[in-house]
Amino acid sequence: MRSAVQSRALKATLNTQRLFKSGPPSLLKLQEVFKQRQKAGSMGMMAMKNELFGTAAGDSKVLEYDEFAMLLDRMEVGLEEDEITELFDYFDRDSSGDIGYDEFVRALKGDLPKFSSSIDFGGAHRNTMPSAMKDIKTNTPKFDVDETNEGLESLDAVVQTHGKSRARFLIHDLITQAQKLDVPVREPVVTPFVNSIPTSAEEPYPGDLPLEEKIANIVRWNAAVMVSDANARNHGLGGHIGTFASVCDIWEVLQNHFLRGKAAGGGEGDSIYIQGHVSPGAYSRAFLEGRISLDHLLNFRMECDGNGLSSYPHPRLMPDFWENPTVSMGIGPLQAVHQARLFRYLHLRGLADTSRSRVWAFIGDGEMDESETISAIAVAGRERLNNVVFIVNCNYQRLDGPVRGNSKVIQEFEGLYRGAGWDCIKLIWGGKWNELVEGDVDGKFVDVLENHPDGDCQRLAAKMDGAQIRKELFPGELAERVAHMSDAELLDAYMTPGGHDKQKIYSALSQAQKNCEQGARPTVILVKTLKGHSLKTFVGRNPVHQMKSINHEALMDFRDHLNIPLTNEQIGNKDKEAFCNPGPDSAEVKYVLERRNALGGFLPSRVAPKVTSVVKTPGDALFEKSFGGTRDGQQLSTTKAWGAMLRLLMKEKNFGKRIVPIITDESRTFGLEGFFPEFKIHAPFGQSYTPVDADSLLSYKEAPDGQMMQEGISEAGALCTWIASGTSYASQGCPTLPFFVFYSMFGFQRVGDFIWQGADARARGFLLGATGGRTTLNGEGLQHQDGHSLLIAMTNPACRAYDPAYGYEVAIITQQGINEMWGEDKDVIYYIMLYNEDMPMPPLLDEDKDRVRAGIRRGMYKLKTVGETDLKVRLLGSGCIMKQVTDAADILAQEYGVSSDIWSVVSYGELHNDMNDCLRHNRLNVTEPEKVPYVTECFSDGLELTVACSDYQKALPESIRAAVPGEFEVLGTDGFGRSDTRENLRRFFEIDTESVVCATLAKLSRMGKIDPKIAAEAIGKYGLITGPRIDIAAI
Repeated sequence: MRSAVQSRALKATLNTQRLFKSGPPSLLKLQEVFKQRQKAGSMGMMAMKNELFGTAAGDSKVLEYDEFAMLLDRMEVGLEEDEITELFDYFDRDSSGDIGYDEFVRALKGDLPKFSSSIDFGGAHRNTMPSAMKDIKTNTPKFDVDETNEGLESLDAVVQTHGKSRARFLIHDLITQAQKLDVPVREPVVTPFVNSIPTSAEEPYPGDLPLEEKIANIVRWNAAVMVSDANARNHGLGGHIGTFASVCDIWEVLQNHFLRGKAAGGGEGDSIYIQGHVSPGAYSRAFLEGRISLDHLLNFRMECDGNGLSSYPHPRLMPDFWENPTVSMGIGPLQAVHQARLFRYLHLRGLADTSRSRVWAFIGDGEMDESETISAIAVAGRERLNNVVFIVNCNYQRLDGPVRGNSKVIQEFEGLYRGAGWDCIKLIWGGKWNELVEGDVDGKFVDVLENHPDGDCQRLAAKMDGAQIRKELFPGELAERVAHMSDAELLDAYMTPGGHDKQKIYSALSQAQKNCEQGARPTVILVKTLKGHSLKTFVGRNPVHQMKSINHEALMDFRDHLNIPLTNEQIGNKDKEAFCNPGPDSAEVKYVLERRNALGGFLPSRVAPKVTSVVKTPGDALFEKSFGGTRDGQQLSTTKAWGAMLRLLMKEKNFGKRIVPIITDESRTFGLEGFFPEFKIHAPFGQSYTPVDADSLLSYKEAPDGQMMQEGISEAGALCTWIASGTSYASQGCPTLPFFVFYSMFGFQRVGDFIWQGADARARGFLLGATGGRTTLNGEGLQHQDGHSLLIAMTNPACRAYDPAYGYEVAIITQQGINEMWGEDKDVIYYIMLYNEDMPMPPLLDEDKDRVRAGIRRGMYKLKTVGETDLKVRLLGSGCIMKQVTDAADILAQEYGVSSDIWSVVSYGELHNDMNDCLRHNRLNVTEPEKVPYVTECFSDGLELTVACSDYQKALPESIRAAVPGEFEVLGTDGFGRSDTRENLRRFFEIDTESVVCATLAKLSRMGKIDPKIAAEAIGKYGLITGPRIDIAAI
């Protein structure tokens, strides 16, 4: 052993001269020991850490010299003292006198290798990256080999003589010419970094451009002041200034010339999805239109008194203004695509004329990171949705900084969209700068722009230095091209990209509109803008997204730049005078109103007709066909019972055609394959192949007028279709009723954000959580077995969640939902659990119909009483566990002399809400009689024990504990699911028949109602585990 002094001395010596670049010889001995130990025990490095560093003293998590030496001795490495010293100093890479785990592993395994060859290639902002497949030549038909070789040699000559840049532009021109000749060749996914529409192809601007500029400036001003004023009066209220400043010009051209209102004809107008952060701009324009008052602007983000404006587009909060919620990010683009798809579905099925309705979606370039956005691109391209236009606001900035500072996102996005089959319009350069681009006859200037990363573009915009722009973008001989321009002129040209040039914006939007009318693809406009445009202290800054306030000096500069007719005193007024509205008789307001009237009315706007006046809902007779139950010896699952009822609904005259069944590739799982030939799968281009089962009665049939929406394996996409259908009563004045059936685990847990969006959008429809329950879906395991969706559903205020046990309960709940949504015009969602376990279905007798219907509406009803003894309990069952509860009641009565009242709880959520309403009333209205919760009212029979059992977590029944009189014992399925049979799973989670029996007896014994020996004997008899549960639920 050596002393600390000796160790430091030797360390100092070795630190001056590292002897081993690849490790000392003693390292080989240690590595060999590790190899042998790994072979013997299959122990990996992470597992060894626990063994090796278990010798570390205390909580240090490091090995000092003595501990290291003991470790090597225990491992029988067989090293001498000098070798141990040598090895310790090699492992102690930071010369701290001890060895940490990371040091140990790095020294033992060596330095990290290079990740992959891709790291060698920087310049991610360039158009192309090297490919390891470039030398593989695909074997294609050569036709005339000599002619082919001549063409290839010509290309070689162009590269050698004029360079690669010339060859690239030449190839683009050849492809363009080939397309004009109808040669079936795809365009390149990435084109040169120039405007898609040249100046020579631009259309004359149809409006009063100077007046529109004034209007845009007023709108931009009021939007910024609204946010700044709100935060000056209420610090921390939030809001966003920079984002709308970047899209204001596009927004205004769209509003003045393209957006069709509800009265435009050919459908109920256009549908618009805006970036949530630009909502102040929508309010600002509505202020000029007279739809929003000054008091509303002064209450931006202050809604509790009922006179405020919501932070983002929220129809639930502003039902006459907003139609489509778009926050959180990513949900807007995907919803926009499925909205466009649903519009086409309505038209092809003859339900509504949507021939001229387009869907416009503003998307942030940072929002392009969202997986939902990428999915939207693929769906729209695959479906050839020519009625959707995306406008991607490329200001190069996310919330924290650059979107991708090392890249060219416009080029990247172009590749994504073109590759997916979109028409892509690049709107990059404004007029003056575009003159320089179009004057680039040799491609050298375009080369500079393409190799200039977005992070540098952002920096130049923020610095606002014309000399720096000249230096970086016009090096060498390119300087001559801007010699005629002053630095100020150069800066002005650079600071007016395409997204702030209304002439070029109009041309891009006009082409997009033509694509909708004449083309067969979706369209995207990739538009370069400046975040915080017109605000010198905002533009291009990294924190611009979080900048909520404008100081007085900056506000005056902003006013002067926009020519806003307000005095310094008016700007300083924090109440009303800082806003600008020239009045109803002004040229600006008259122009705004004239343009919107010509286009069919205001947007955004939501008009929701009364469905009760449009559709007659089915009567009792249809639903009562499900009341008969099963015959002796027959069994049925609630999923099959629901499917049979759905078929009846779809065949109901006038009503049935409005049902939209939505399935994510699980029709056969849910027993719905019989719907294929009867109702057909919606396929807008028909069925061009012969299905493999064409000769069978249940053939897979697709048709343009098909009613079923088969979404493939995409719960998010299916939910978006569900929302589009559930809001069609407002978007197109054409009510449709969506039924989306899915694996319950992949509903709220997987796409809860979209269900929340549906609630915000005021969607009406049914969500069917099939194969529900933690133990009912036997064999599938942890990721499939759902024991908590009903709990999550309780967090959504618009959702009524149900867990029916029997077919007649499913029917009553469905009828109740249809009546609420379409008979009472309530914007509610019905979430119904369904099960794939077959069981006997009891009938609903005529004398019980009214009582059961009333109970189900409230959340539960008394199913039956078992036994006639004085000792009596109350048992609560629901869903697939109802059979275990009823069987337990039989055992309790027959073997233990305990009678039971059995209650079917179809909705703990409804019971919980009723309880909370009563508790709140009693808390705040102390001079009035107390309201009694429905649960308490039902359980006022004097029984002292209630036992609840469900296939869900215990927290679900626990949610009504405050309303349950007496003792309340709850059984549930807390923990992760696992694969096994239903019987074994229910015993594992302690919700089987025997567990219900034992729980009841155990609680009665604790209450002194029975001898504890009776409960103990039952527990032993049925083999319940009495020790602690050690399973995968344990942490």
